[in-house]
Amino acid sequence: MELEFPQKAGIPDFRSKDGLYNQKYNYNPEEILSHTFFINHPKEFFEFYKEKMNSLKYEPNITHKKLALLEKKGKLKAIITQNIDSLHSKAGSENVYELHGSVLRNYCTKCKRVHSAEYVFESDGVPICQNKRCDGIVKPDVVLYEEMLNEDVIEKAVRAIERADLLIVAGTSLTVYPASRSYKLF
Repeated sequence: MELEFPQKAGIPDFRSKDGLYNQKYNYNPEEILSHTFFINHPKEFFEFYKEKMNSLKYEPNITHKKLALLEKKGKLKAIITQNIDSLHSKAGSENVYELHGSVLRNYCTKCKRVHSAEYVFESDGVPICQNKRCDGIVKPDVVLYEEMLNEDVIEKAVRAIERADLLIVAGTSLTVYPASRSYKLF
């Protein structure tokens, strides 16, 4: 039986030979995507982030859509993803646990006001809070290196895995925490 692999959504990955981590930049991508770099070099962080992490221009592929259909039919209970592109939600899936956050959610580091992804990606330079009484930097709600994962999301994902009759693991190298640790539980 020959397996046919669906077309990719087109978003560059991180670890393949052509992935973001194997391209040349002024700084190492793992350094750029760290909390310390975000704080100390926000201009350079957002230059990289806006150029390389903008998933707004991408559409879900057939796999995202089929998974959403399986959920609607009651055959799929949850999707657990390390991706930050929100393509599963865009395809119609509702029970999605985004372990590393999402580019769609953004908040002011001072007043916590929520800002759209469009505002962040279309802003000139470093996005500043739209609240007139605040000058905070707007941070994407993505987990950067040196940051903790959202415990509530982790707990819900673990519960979904514990209740699963069948677990499908796809599209991961299983080298990034927490997926790298979780698969060893089975």
